[in-house]
Amino acid sequence: MSKLLSFLLIAVLALASVLPVACSSDNSPVAVLETSLGTIKFKLYEDKAPITTANFIKLAESGFYDGLIFHRVVDNFVIQTGDPLGTGMGGSTETIPIEIGKGLTHTDGAVGMARSQSPDSATSQFYICDGAQHGLDGNYAVFGQVIEGMDVVRAIASVPVDSAKKPLENVVMTKVYIE
Repeated sequence: MSKLLSFLLIAVLALASVLPVACSSDNSPVAVLETSLGTIKFKLYEDKAPITTANFIKLAESGFYDGLIFHRVVDNFVIQTGDPLGTGMGGSTETIPIEIGKGLTHTDGAVGMARSQSPDSATSQFYICDGAQHGLDGNYAVFGQVIEGMDVVRAIASVPVDSAKKPLENVVMTKVYIE
């Protein structure tokens, strides 16, 4: 009997080592952004930003983000996307309230919701911090953290941009999905 249990334990461990990981180490869902410059993965803070996270997941699962560009790129600050117009003036049809999760700050690789001057105006635009941006803390909803692909974030942040901070050559999110 103990040989059978040992065999089963080894088999389960071997199988677990080759299966794809469906979530982060703490069982949070993971967003995957396949871009024209590489893949970025970030865990979502469902427990601390449930409204913002649910909004992002709904949009990702509907295909809303597929094919959108990074329309605002500021090296050592943020890379921003999620606008179907590609201008920074567009968004999805629903707004969500600002959600400042306790303990969530704008560290390097933090993912936050962009908005207009009204705190409750976020729709679909989001950004990823290129370096810590604690001046944004308390004013914008952080809802994720990059766990893989910071080299891609840095590559996007360093592309040549025009005077409006729009990349001279489009950087595209070809596919966005949730693991």
